[in-house]
Amino acid sequence: MPIHDLRDQVARLPEQPGVYLYANRAGETIYVGKARSLRDRVRSYLGAGGANPRTDALLDDIAGLTVIVTDSVVEALALENNLIKQRMPRYNILLRDDKNYPYLQLTTGEAFPRVLVARSVERDGHFYAGPFLPAKLARRTMGLTHKLFGIRSCNEVITGQRGRPCLEYDIKRCLAPCVASLCGPERYAQAVADTRLFLEGRNQELADQLHARMAEAAADERFEEAAALRDAMRTVQALRDRHQKMASPELGDRDVFGVKAGPSGAIVQVFQVRAGRVVERVEFAAEAGADTTREAGLMAAAIPQFYADQPPPPEIHVPELPDEADALESWLGLQAGRKVRIVVPQRGDKRGLLDLARRNAELAYRNRFDPGATAQYEALEVLQAALRLPGLPRRIECFDISTIQGSETVASMVVCEDGRMKRGEYRKFRVGRNGESRFLDDFAAMEQVVRRRYARVLAAGGPFPDVILIDGGKGQLGAAYAALESIGLSNLVAIGLAKKEELVFTRDSDQPLALDPHGPALRLLQRIRDEAHRFAVTFHRRARAMRDLRSELDDVPGVGPRRRRSLLTHFGSLASVRRATIEELTAVVGARAAAAVVEHFAHA
Repeated sequence: MPIHDLRDQVARLPEQPGVYLYANRAGETIYVGKARSLRDRVRSYLGAGGANPRTDALLDDIAGLTVIVTDSVVEALALENNLIKQRMPRYNILLRDDKNYPYLQLTTGEAFPRVLVARSVERDGHFYAGPFLPAKLARRTMGLTHKLFGIRSCNEVITGQRGRPCLEYDIKRCLAPCVASLCGPERYAQAVADTRLFLEGRNQELADQLHARMAEAAADERFEEAAALRDAMRTVQALRDRHQKMASPELGDRDVFGVKAGPSGAIVQVFQVRAGRVVERVEFAAEAGADTTREAGLMAAAIPQFYADQPPPPEIHVPELPDEADALESWLGLQAGRKVRIVVPQRGDKRGLLDLARRNAELAYRNRFDPGATAQYEALEVLQAALRLPGLPRRIECFDISTIQGSETVASMVVCEDGRMKRGEYRKFRVGRNGESRFLDDFAAMEQVVRRRYARVLAAGGPFPDVILIDGGKGQLGAAYAALESIGLSNLVAIGLAKKEELVFTRDSDQPLALDPHGPALRLLQRIRDEAHRFAVTFHRRARAMRDLRSELDDVPGVGPRRRRSLLTHFGSLASVRRATIEELTAVVGARAAAAVVEHFAHA
C-alpha cells in the first residue's frame, strides 16, 4: 500500500501529542486525526491493511503526511475539530443534519418584535429557539405565538399612526401595534415577554403569570381581557402536561446521545434535556465511507462537532465512552467554562432515556439506509440542489385539475413526505361552487383551489409544504403563485410539471430545470403528479356519476331526495328503476310518485 512509502517519515515522528493529516496525490486532505503520541498512532496504520474496506480505501489513497505538534491532547482535539470543519476530509466521520431543522427567531432588536422562521442562529442580538424537529413544528409554534399572544406577522414599519388594523386583528391573531389606540408599546412588550417564556419552554412560569393577570383583569371587570388570558393559560397548561410524558426532575440539564452504527453509515440522535424535560431532539447522519462501525469512535467524532457552536450541559450521556474521553471532558469544560462529565448511565430514568434515544436512532437508521429510503433521499437531495432550497423538500403537496369541457370541475391535492405518499392527508375540491361559474378554465380553477387550500393552512398555522407541485406548465404555475401572493404566502416554493414534455418549470426562469430525465428526482415528481391525477380523475368520475343520477330522478315531479334515495337503495341502479313495474314502484314510494316515475320514463 502507498502508506508504506511513508515508513521512513513515520519513524521520525515525535512521541508528542498532535494532529496528523493525510493527503492524496492531488494534495487534498483526506483524513485528519489526533494522537497522544504521533509516532505510535501513525505507525499503527502501517499494519492496518485488511481491517475493513473503508480503511483499505484510505490507505490506498494516502500519498502525503503532515503533522502538527501540540502541547496537550486537549489542544490536539480542538485543532482536529477545527481542521475537520474547515477541510471536510472525505474519510472522516462527518455528521450532517441536512440543514432541515429550522429555528424560531424572536426579533428582539426591533421596537415591535416578530417571530420568524430562521435556518441558522446568527449573532445579531435576536433571540433564537430551536431547532425544531420535525420542521413543520416550527411553523405550528409560530402560529401559536400569533394566536396566544398576538405577536404581529407583517413586515410593516410600526409607527402607531395607522388608521385601522388589518384582518389579522379582526381574527384575533395580532394586537395591532400599528394602531396606537389599540395596542401601545407596554402592552406589546408584555406579549413579547410571554412569547419568550413560551419559546424557552418555561410553560409553568408562563401559566402562573397568565393566571395572576387573569385574576387581576377579572377583579377590574375587564372580562374580555380576562377571558383571553384564560384561554391562553389553558393552552399553555395543556402543552405543559403533554411534555410531562418525557420529564423527570432528576434528569436536570443534560444531553443524551443515541447511536446506531452500521455498514451503510450511522445515525446519531441527541435528546436535549433542560430542567428535567426533553425540550428537543436533533438527528445527524454520517454516510458510508468513514469508519462508522465503532460506537466509541463515532462518539469521539460526534461530540466535538455537536458542541463546536453551542455550550454543552453539565452532563452528557452516551451508550459507550468515546475514545479519549478524558481529553473530551477537558475540552468540553473549556467550551462551557465549568466541569462537564461524559457518563454511561446504568439504571433508572437516565438509562431509560438513553435506551429511548438508541431506539429512535435505530428506527431512523432503517428509514434512511434501507434501499428504498436511500433512493428517496437521493431524489430529495437532487431536488434540494436544483431548487436551491435551504433543506430537503421533505413535504411536497401536489395539485391537479380534472374537468370535461368545463363541466363538474374538481381538483385534488396529494401529500408526499420523505418520498412516501400520505393518503390520510389527501384533499379533494369542487371548483366553481356557491354561485361561481361552473365553467372556469384550468388557470382560474388552479388559482381558486390553491388559494382555498393555503388560506386554511395559514389560519391553522401550518403545516406548510417545502415544495408545491403543480400539474401543468408556466400558466398553471403562474395561477398558483397569484393565489399565494393574494394571501401573503409568495415565499412558498412552487414548481410546475408539464405532462407532455415532462419538463419542470419554476417562477424565476422561462427555461425548464435541467433534471436528468431518467434520474430519481424527476421520477419522484412524476410519481406524485400521477397520484394526484389518479385521485382527481376518480373524484371527477364519481361527481359526474352522481350528477347524472340526480338529474334523471330530480326531473320527476313528486320525487325528492328521500324518495330518490329509497328508489336507488331498493332497486340498486337507475336502470332497474326504469324497468320496474308500477306495482313494484308503488310498494317503495307510493302510488302517486310511482305513477309519476312511470310517466317520466315513458316520455324520456
